[in-house]
This record gives sequence, C-alpha cells and structure tokens, in this order.
Amino acid sequence: MAEYSQELASLRDEIDELDSQLVDLLVKRTKVTTQIGKVKASAGMPVYVPEREKSLISARRAQAQAVGLSPELVEDLLRRMMRESYHSQNNQYRCVNPDISNVVVVGGQGALGKVFVSLFERSGYQVSVVEKDDWDSGSAEITLSSADLVIVAVPINITESVISQLTMLPEHCVLADITSIKAKPLDAMMAVHSGPVVGLHPMFGPDAPGMIKQVVVVTHGRDTSAYEWLIKQMTIWGATIHESLASEHDKAMAYIQVMRHFNTFVYGEHLRGENPDLDTLTLFSSPIYRLELAMVGRLFAQAPELYADIIFNNPDNFALLRRFHERFGLALNLLEEQNKAGFIEQFRTVGDWFGDYAKTCLVDSKQLLLKADDGQLLRK
Repeated sequence: MAEYSQELASLRDEIDELDSQLVDLLVKRTKVTTQIGKVKASAGMPVYVPEREKSLISARRAQAQAVGLSPELVEDLLRRMMRESYHSQNNQYRCVNPDISNVVVVGGQGALGKVFVSLFERSGYQVSVVEKDDWDSGSAEITLSSADLVIVAVPINITESVISQLTMLPEHCVLADITSIKAKPLDAMMAVHSGPVVGLHPMFGPDAPGMIKQVVVVTHGRDTSAYEWLIKQMTIWGATIHESLASEHDKAMAYIQVMRHFNTFVYGEHLRGENPDLDTLTLFSSPIYRLELAMVGRLFAQAPELYADIIFNNPDNFALLRRFHERFGLALNLLEEQNKAGFIEQFRTVGDWFGDYAKTCLVDSKQLLLKADDGQLLRK
C-alpha cells in the first residue's frame, strides 16, 4: 500500500507541475490577446470575428483528434479561454464617428443604461447622463438641446412619457430607445422628433459585460443613413445586429419574454405555496432540473417592477396567456382521464412540430448539462 501511495504522490506532483505550466501559458496567452485588442481598437475591427473563432476551433479539434485527445475537451477549453480573451480585449474601442460631440443617455444611471454609458466612453465619446432630478432643475433641457445622439434607457412604464418631453432635440440628433418593446416607443419617437429615429432592443441583461456575442434588434424609424454609424459602432462592440419590423419584434417578445416570465412567475408562486425544502430539491436534482430551478430563482432575484412592466405593458398578450392556461387544463384532463395514449399522441405531435430543432437541442444541451455538473454547480 505504501508503494502505491508513493507512486500516487509522485504522479500528483507531476500533475501539479503541469497545471502550473498551464497557468503560465494562460498568462502569456492573455498578454497576447490584450495586444490583439489594442490592434483591433486602433483599426476599428470588431472584437468578435465568428469566422476566426470557427477556424481556430476547427484546427485545434483536428490537432487533438490526430494525437488521440478528445476534441470535445479541447473545444471546451478553447471556448472558455476565448470568452475570457474577449473580455480582456474590450477595454477600448475605436470611435466610429468622431464628429459626435455629445451622447446623452436618459436613464444612464440605471443598470442597462450604465452598460451603454461605459461602451460609449470606452469608444472615446463624450457622454452625458440625464436623470429625474435633471428635469426638475432644468439642466436636462440644456443638455438635450445640444445632443447628437439621445438614448432613452428608462423603465418601460415611463418610456413613452419621457419620450414625449424630448421636444428640444436638434434636427440632426439621432433619437433611440432600448426598451424590450418597440412599436409604441418607436411611434412616440417618430411623433416627437422630426429627425433620425431608431428603435433598439439589446437582447441581454445588465449583468452582461458588454455586447460581445450579444444580439441587438434594430427597428428602423427615420433617416437610416444618419445612424448607420451607431449600428457600425455596436458591431465593433461585438454585437450581432438583427433588423426587424417593430410589430414582428413585439409579436416574438410575447412568446420569448411575456409568456416565459409569466410561466416562471406562476411556477415560483406554486413552489412558495407548496413550500418544499430547496436544499432537498437541489440535492435530488440532476443538472437539467437544477438549471430549470436556477432560471426560476434568477427571476425572483431581480426587480419585480421590471417584470411587471414587461408582462402588464401590452394587454393584447393576455389572450396568449389565457390560451396557454386553457391548453394546460386540457393536458391536465388527459392525466385525470388516465388517457396515456392521448398524452403520447400529443407528445409526438409537438415533437413533429419542433422537427430537427428538437434533435439539435438534445445535442447542444448536453454540453450545458455537463457544465452545470462541474463543481456541483447550482447546488445550494
């Protein structure tokens, strides 16, 4: 036994030395990626280049395959390193339009507003912030009357009322909003301002470090050529731009946001009412159920006013939720009637509707579940 212990200790020392070398290599790699970030900033190149990432991963997977190493392991390590390197590259960005002398973020002290303030400042723009007290003091009108770009980043429930006050903007000023609904804010901006108007929806939360690999939906309003520079600037920040009609966007959000948030709210309320022990739930949960429970917990760790505004903002979405409630009842009827055959048939019908996407989800989700199990992730 002592012989095995000595051999094991020797091997562990070797592992420790190799791990130490890995750390040294990561330090060297980070220094190189930081330099790459500086070059990209000077050249105005985007931080995230999908083709380069795809090529790099493909080459390293082939290399791993050739030497008998798991390509999945190598890809997993690479993606984690690249995610870190993107963040080490994004300290500064090139300013696409140096002629813009005054960017104003209305609500710039809010969570998402701060993200935009930081991105503009790191791109060399002069940024001003307007908050509620500035309207009362009169300084807001002074700041806004000389703005080249105004971004409205206030809660949904006051967005239209804030926009209605923006009557002092210069004709050339670009007016944009970043709320999660688009039709009503876009109409309000078009009514109050005769200059360039564009609706934006950043498809990420304020906890995101920036726009790298994030989607920003653009709904065009008026004079697109006047804000082309803004779209390009967001691309340099790493965003993927998706253009959409405001009506198309809002219809999709009814399913992506309203329905999911309301369903999660009801699930959380049901758990509270049943009052199970959360430690026990996480103990007995496999990674996929811990992820699902984490999504529920994540919702209730945030401001209730935000989600109330999203859900209550458009009464047209209530009919969608009512239909969901009815289908839930019909599914429950199958159980109460012991109609297992009917359940299986309905299950297959839904599977057919999802088609190949369901198979893609099955494959891709395996990687998420493996990560969720690392280090007992999401256990209490």
